[in-house]
Amino acid sequence: MSYPKIKSARAIDEHTLLVEFTNADKRKYDVTPLLDKERFFPLKQRGFFRNFQIDSTGCALIWNEDIDISEYEIWLHGVKEV
Repeated sequence: MSYPKIKSARAIDEHTLLVEFTNADKRKYDVTPLLDKERFFPLKQRGFFRNFQIDSTGCALIWNEDIDISEYEIWLHGVKEV
């Protein structure tokens, strides 16, 4: 199955992202469940959390070489904005 790509994203609070996809759908994605995993510990820092980039292919949000979240994770587990 193919998922829409990420068009834009922004942090809307300390642990939530608002992500817009290429099909114009928007999803709120809360990273809180990931924060128990050591790999994602840096996302607990507000400044670090807000400092991400969209992968050039639209397939992920990237913080550094170790931390990224894929478009399908956000699409499947994000809450659709109405």
